[in-house]
Amino acid sequence: MKRIMSFLWSVMISFFFIAPVYAYEPVSTGFWNNTAIGGHDTLAYYEKGLVGSTAVAKGQKAYTVVWQGADWRFASQASADKFRANPEGYVPRYNGHCANALSLGEGLIPTDGSVWEFFGDELYLFYAERGRQRWLNGDWQQYQIEADLAWKSELQ
Repeated sequence: MKRIMSFLWSVMISFFFIAPVYAYEPVSTGFWNNTAIGGHDTLAYYEKGLVGSTAVAKGQKAYTVVWQGADWRFASQASADKFRANPEGYVPRYNGHCANALSLGEGLIPTDGSVWEFFGDELYLFYAERGRQRWLNGDWQQYQIEADLAWKSELQ
């Protein structure tokens, strides 16, 4: 009996102190929920004719896809299905964390999905308009290099 109890105790200790085998990349979610990028439909940013930081569609709880441990919401089942088939094709850089904050070495700052811009063919989100303007009026390619390095460091 003592051996069984000892074994069970060591299993319990291991359960609490060993890191999980698979860890998700951090996703920009709300403080009070697990909804990514403020609940915005990430496919909506790709609609033709939208200009950076134009309001984009909010997703509905009924059309939720769990990816990287976060709830990504969509405006329609078609959008959810398209995302599910290729999430990497629609997720903003840095999983929605503020690109400007990363480029400045400020770490992972969550965004609500309302301030955004495409640079090249990629979607970037920002905590505030000021960061977006810095990228628009500055050397966004250099900022991207700095943000990429910071993101890589955050993932390690």
